[in-house]
Amino acid sequence: MPLILMHARYTLQEAFYGLCIGILLAFVSATLMDRFLTINRAFYPLMVITQTIPTIAIAPVLVLWMGFGMAPKIALVVITTFFSDCDMVCWDGYKSVDPDAVNLMRAMGATKFQIFRHLKFPSALNQFFSGLKISASYAVVGAVVAEWLGGFNGLGVYMTRVKKAYSFDKMFAVIIFIVIISLLLMLAVNIIRNLSMPWIRTQKEGNE
Repeated sequence: MPLILMHARYTLQEAFYGLCIGILLAFVSATLMDRFLTINRAFYPLMVITQTIPTIAIAPVLVLWMGFGMAPKIALVVITTFFSDCDMVCWDGYKSVDPDAVNLMRAMGATKFQIFRHLKFPSALNQFFSGLKISASYAVVGAVVAEWLGGFNGLGVYMTRVKKAYSFDKMFAVIIFIVIISLLLMLAVNIIRNLSMPWIRTQKEGNE
């Protein structure tokens, strides 16, 4: 167990760094796509195309370019989280805003920034956290997949070693450990969502 925890520390580092960068890039790109029609028309087809590329096919190229350190693992997690549901779901959240509410705020003299801050951003939060929940679990899987192709530390490296040694009990222990980590990350996203959106909890209590 101590050996698994040691390797898990590296995998969680890669997943955390990649997830943070991926979320930031997804949020910025979705906001720009919503704000500027030209950017939306230019990048939306690319977003759709990238959904069809399996990450396992990208991993060897990243390892070839960046070596066997932490960089290719983080890069794969960024690609996995950015091109997963996070960016598209966030953009769909902006588009789900009631146009009548936007027109009402414009009639009252609200600026574009005020419309974004008080209407579009809160409306997109629910869908953003839905995408983030999926991306959080993808982040760990993406890091492990990248570690399969080479490295010195991490759960993926450890799984490769125990598989070659035919220690299948240890391999299944790592799989269960990864599942537990993914579930804990999804739980953490739910907690952050409830803290960031207290009105959702209020609505649920009102319905009950």
